[in-house]
Amino acid sequence: MSSTNLLLELLAIAGTLYSCAALSSIPHPSSITKPPSFHPRRRPTLALRNDATTSSTTSTSPSALEEQSPSPPPHLPPLNPLLSRIKPSKTVEIFSLVKQMESEGEIVTSLCVGEPDFAPPSCVIDAASEAMAAGKTTYTAVSGTIELRRAISNDLKERKGVYYDPVTEIVVGNGAKQCVYQGLLAACGDGDEVIVPAPYWPSYPEMALLVGATPVILETAVEDGYLIDPDSLDACLRDHPRAKALILCNPSNPTGGVHSTELLTKIARVLESHPNVVILADEIYERLVYTEDGQCASFASLPGMFHRTITVNGFSKSHAMTGFRLGYLAAPQRYAKAVSVLQGQITSCASSVSQAAGVSALTNVDESWLANNVVVMKAKRDYVLRELAKMDGVRVAVPPDGAFYVLPDVSKYYDGDDNRLCLDLLREKKLALVPGESFGAPGTVRLSYATSMDELEIAMAKLREFLEEL
Repeated sequence: MSSTNLLLELLAIAGTLYSCAALSSIPHPSSITKPPSFHPRRRPTLALRNDATTSSTTSTSPSALEEQSPSPPPHLPPLNPLLSRIKPSKTVEIFSLVKQMESEGEIVTSLCVGEPDFAPPSCVIDAASEAMAAGKTTYTAVSGTIELRRAISNDLKERKGVYYDPVTEIVVGNGAKQCVYQGLLAACGDGDEVIVPAPYWPSYPEMALLVGATPVILETAVEDGYLIDPDSLDACLRDHPRAKALILCNPSNPTGGVHSTELLTKIARVLESHPNVVILADEIYERLVYTEDGQCASFASLPGMFHRTITVNGFSKSHAMTGFRLGYLAAPQRYAKAVSVLQGQITSCASSVSQAAGVSALTNVDESWLANNVVVMKAKRDYVLRELAKMDGVRVAVPPDGAFYVLPDVSKYYDGDDNRLCLDLLREKKLALVPGESFGAPGTVRLSYATSMDELEIAMAKLREFLEEL
């Protein structure tokens, strides 16, 4: 036998022995432990985070034991300690719960998310399609295409009376939310404080924490429509010399309040005495104003405020482009450059297709389309206010003049526990509202009327029935 044949025969014998050994190590089927079951469509537990009023029972049946997750290993690498200070978005929590309930066949009426119920203009959809067909699906400059930045610059100059260099002073981001965060990240850091007027959008205080700063809550009065009182702002800034930024959401989410040009001017005068404070002006709702003149001044246009204002805006609320995730930040070059550097390390550019749609939104959408949306939204607001006025124990002190939210006081019920109220309302009537506590306004609930009139009628009937049955 040749050496080659001998080697092959030895290899064959070894393979046979290995196979036998492997077969002998396979356990009998009766000894195999079944893996835990996976239930992607399990009925959700109707409980809001940190709600002490809810409880659950633990079953010890065999099927329940099979469904329990295995115990975690004795040691896991720790998460970032910062996460222990950050709260999840209550709006996102409730919206996710609603979607889960709907996926299981439940019919839920939801007024919890600020999303217009109408479609974007047809020219916006066409622009997105044409961009894809033309192969405009690649990366753009981090700060956005020059076409979109020029369109933004022209729009701000013509409508708001403030000019930003499209090359150096505008950054396009993946939604206004990213722009707010990056604006704070560019302006603030460890040891700084951020003034956040309450009621507030829940992300503002958490973003301040994320950048290493401390949020300082500036209370406002319901009798003033939750608008900033200049004297209170001045006192707050004097008490907090480390304040580095003021977040000004105008029109306001969650109140719908609109600061007039006169009031903004008074606020600007206060800020003249505090030159180290940057103003982060979130003006995402400025196209939805219901006052007689329909105006919402840009804070950067006020005397002496341009050089210290970071303006944030976008397309989600004005043009119903929520899924396009397109927003922008306009600021003096010093801030815009810093934000561009940050964005280059976080997400890089916004979607090229969305940016093409944004150009069309600013250059091809007729003003009449936007004006009609204001008329429709105002009619919905008026209907909701009329219905709320009929409900015992529900109070709206000052009607909102902008955005598409109402923040009624419901503190008469549940001893002011708005979390419990919203939980029971969702459980019993399948109506989703957001607890005001998450907006820094305990005893209230936020409802969005950016939905169809049919849905609003159903929602108001459900809310009225629920309160009458208490």
